This record gives sequence, structure tokens and C-alpha cells, in this order.
Amino acid sequence: MKKYLVFIALIFTVLTSCKSQENNIKNTTVADLQKITQTSKKIQLLDVRTPEECSQGIIKDAIMINIFADDFEEIALKKLDKTKPVYVYCRSGRRSVSASVRLKKRGFDVYNILGGYIDYQKFTSTKKQ
Repeated sequence: MKKYLVFIALIFTVLTSCKSQENNIKNTTVADLQKITQTSKKIQLLDVRTPEECSQGIIKDAIMINIFADDFEEIALKKLDKTKPVYVYCRSGRRSVSASVRLKKRGFDVYNILGGYIDYQKFTSTKKQ
């Protein structure tokens, strides 16, 4: 029985390590994003939420490209500059990972913003208090 558990653990480790190497996406926090936007103008901020979600508010200077658009990658190639890092966010941080993987495959230097717009709103509201 112990041999089977070791074997299963080994298989799990191999599978998860292969996935992380494939994605290899850099993550950042909303707090770090705030510091970066204050010190550097050479970044691109990408909002991948739906138009309905964006109508409820966006982060200043964000470029909006709906992750669900059939031509998401083509729009990104037209609107984004591959020489500048792209910081990607969505509502909570899940779709931004998917968008980050897709953009990375297209040659962009990508940072996924953990927690997305929800964490951004929490961060900015607590910072004002």
C-alpha cells in the first residue's frame, strides 16, 4: 500500500511541475501594482473582463480587451506593445491567468494581478481610510 501512495505522489508531482513550467506566469499583487504604476510609465495594464463588468469601473489607464472575444489574441497583438510588460487583471484573478498564458505564448512579458479588480477595490478603499 505504501508503494502505491509513493507512486501516486510521484505522478502528481510530475504532472503539477510540468504544468507550472508550461504556464510560467509571473504573479503580482495589487499593492505591488500600485508601486509599479507610480514609478514606471512603461507598463501596459490590461483588463480582460466583459464590457458589462468594465462598465462598473476600471483601473485608470487600463486597456480593455474581453477575454471571451473570438479575436482576443488578434486584438491584443494590435493594441499591445511587446516591448513593454503587460499587467493583466480580471474580476477575481482566474480569467487573467488564462489571458496571461495566451499572451505569453504570443511573446509578451506578462504579469498576472492576483485577486483582480475585487482586490484592487478593497486595496484602494482601505488606503483612503
